[in-house]
Amino acid sequence: MNKIYNPKRSTWSSLLQRPTQTVEDIESIVLRVFDEVKSEGDIAIDRYTRKFDRVTLQDVLAKSNEIEEAKKLVSQELKESIKVAKSNIEAFHAAQKTEKVTIETANGVLCWQEKRPIQKVGLYIPGGTAPLFSTILMLATPANIAECKEIVLCTPPNSEGKINPAILYAADLCGVTKICKVGGIQAIAGMTFGTDSIPQVYKIFGPGNQFVTVAKQLATKFGVAIDMPAGPSELLVVADDTANASFVASDLLSQAEHGKDSQVILVSTSKTLINTVEKEVEKQLSVLPRKEIAQAAIQNSKLIYVDNDTEALNLINEYGPEHFIVCVKNEDLFVNNIENAGSVFIGNYTPESAGDYASGTNHTLPTNGYAKQYSGVNLDSFMKSMTFQKISKEGIQTIGNAIELMAEAEGLQAHKNAVTLRLESLK
Repeated sequence: MNKIYNPKRSTWSSLLQRPTQTVEDIESIVLRVFDEVKSEGDIAIDRYTRKFDRVTLQDVLAKSNEIEEAKKLVSQELKESIKVAKSNIEAFHAAQKTEKVTIETANGVLCWQEKRPIQKVGLYIPGGTAPLFSTILMLATPANIAECKEIVLCTPPNSEGKINPAILYAADLCGVTKICKVGGIQAIAGMTFGTDSIPQVYKIFGPGNQFVTVAKQLATKFGVAIDMPAGPSELLVVADDTANASFVASDLLSQAEHGKDSQVILVSTSKTLINTVEKEVEKQLSVLPRKEIAQAAIQNSKLIYVDNDTEALNLINEYGPEHFIVCVKNEDLFVNNIENAGSVFIGNYTPESAGDYASGTNHTLPTNGYAKQYSGVNLDSFMKSMTFQKISKEGIQTIGNAIELMAEAEGLQAHKNAVTLRLESLK
């Protein structure tokens, strides 16, 4: 891993760069796929599935018999583990429900806010080297709590045209209404425009590679919302001599094994810890089944030494990590003052993988520095806040003159007239 000691602030921007391509590098490819899916529908979907997934499908949609077969293939132990995770995720997200907010802002002027579900949502679930069935729990569970009417799931098939059994099991368990065997850019395009097989949705959720991330961003140009630009996974650990070096190394590797374009960073005030963690990474890496992937990600990763906790905190806020682990003596400084992070994990016994699976918090989080602007997925991600107002005769008389004066000052006479006519009628 790359070691950096006391980097100057003027170098932070380049030091903390992610190993990702820019939108411009990928945009032309994505737009070409979008154009073809928009004009050709399922024909284009099938063509790209044959090209990228190397399989010809008779039907894009997963059938009930496939789901029933998948249930038999998933071990009882894994089913029980999935149910434990689902229960915790349900509990945490159900607790996020809020009641209607009502206030009389002035005499006779009643305002209130209510939340309503987004009717049609699309979930993208990566397949490939790591079929992320856990992401279904993170997305479909709050979608059901929010009472979204249509939950469409897209995930790439394998070379035999099948979906990982655990994905089908989790999708059925969590109430997904339609499962489509489509991955990559073409899946995002299908949910953006709709085809004969893939329903058009109003908002798309879920992580993916850089091509999927850019596809989601470009989907917003066509009237579809997204959860966030969730790209390659990343983790930053801040640790000192109170941390367990083997735990820290295991956390770094847990994210490194996601993909070759993942990035992990250790920030520490202890050179001894940095050296020990580096040795532990090498030791643990050597026996990982996904060693090649993790090794490539480690090349993108860094061990950064700084003199004090305040400097560490400033550097971390500049980076804005997706996942942030705090294993230091001065824990409260980081917990109370972190401003930019997707999800925070505190203490030696809180591995990032707990949040990935079963603690209850959501693992769909902003990457690539977007933690400075975006929240991770939560219950409100699947809802819209609608405001209402009802004004009585007394109410329009209370605020009417203020509205008239403001409208006239802005040169909007029709706005003023809409109030003036009502006030005149009450004289």
